[in-house]
Amino acid sequence: MQTGLDICEKLWPPGLRGARVGLVVHPASVNGKLEHTVQVFLRSSKMKLRALFGPQHGIRGETQDNMIEWKGFKDKKTGLPVYSLYSDTRKPKPAMLKDVDVLVIDIQDVGSRYYTFIWTMELCMQSCSETGRSVVILDRPNPLGGTVVEGPVLDMAFSSFVGQRPLPVRHGMTVGEIAGYLKGRFYPSLDLHIIPMKDWKRAMYFDDTGLPWVLPSPNMPAPDTALVYPGMCLLEATNLSEGRGTTRPFEIFGAPFIDPEVLVRQLQRHKLPGVTFRGMYFQPTFQKHAGKLCGGAQIHVLDRKRFRPFKTGVAIIKAIRELYPEYFRWKQPPYEYEKEKMPIDVLAGTDRLRKDIESGRTLAQMEKWWMEECREFDKKVRKEFLIY
Repeated sequence: MQTGLDICEKLWPPGLRGARVGLVVHPASVNGKLEHTVQVFLRSSKMKLRALFGPQHGIRGETQDNMIEWKGFKDKKTGLPVYSLYSDTRKPKPAMLKDVDVLVIDIQDVGSRYYTFIWTMELCMQSCSETGRSVVILDRPNPLGGTVVEGPVLDMAFSSFVGQRPLPVRHGMTVGEIAGYLKGRFYPSLDLHIIPMKDWKRAMYFDDTGLPWVLPSPNMPAPDTALVYPGMCLLEATNLSEGRGTTRPFEIFGAPFIDPEVLVRQLQRHKLPGVTFRGMYFQPTFQKHAGKLCGGAQIHVLDRKRFRPFKTGVAIIKAIRELYPEYFRWKQPPYEYEKEKMPIDVLAGTDRLRKDIESGRTLAQMEKWWMEECREFDKKVRKEFLIY
């Protein structure tokens, strides 16, 4: 199969030939030969590259940890200005677009609503809609495939930079499909062009595509990480380590107060589909509990088609909170530019999940309501914007 970047020369919109382009890219913006989008556009005769824009973690993945802002600079190799969209500026300012006719967005998403790149895309669409510029999306695979949706649908009362519009946590859409949804429901006047992939099928996981995996952010080292991320990112909203500072972020989790054997026994009672847990100890090198010995476990996905990452993440939080009520804590704000709402609420897109966990509701009771939300969203919204 081929990404939008692989075939963009062939499918470049005729009306945009010779246009001045701003590129929104990150480290995983590469073609099948591992050439970066910047290189591809610099040698193209169909457009003129004028500026670069980078999301969270920078255009080259320079900022290792999460929620670390970065500043714009002048690129030494190309002489082009590089604008940061992860700072006090997350939406391109008109001055940044003064030499640009069209913003081309080529970002590898990981299939989870929390991942901020799709919201950088929306803010770019918003800015271009307001200033009369065009947007071209170079579509890429959803690493989790495009058939399963899971988790709460965002309530707009809890919108933030980890969820600006209604989507389930595991949304089962490509960036191009999400862009189509955003235009269709929120930016109808935007001149949007989507260059679709060739031969991508909805049932494909990333390793089915034959494409090389490049880290879209420093703590997303492999497709296996993306697979567990829709659930394990929830641990960012707690005092539990989500494995940052280890070699397997989001697959390894724990805290200094946890007994691995006790935790694994508790998790096994939930009989979670497609997954098992291996008790272990680890010592994060940075972020939460850096330099401290933590007890916890590693997630081992045995059947990814049956595995439900969001349900698994909720089960882990529920188990640890029940085992260690005197130690477990929810993280307090601020979190991803949200200064008032609880981080768990902005991640879940609702306060219902937190309240259900605190009131001791069963996993089955919680899963029932979020799956009802998913079915409703799929029927009334998502299916309208699917490309493949």
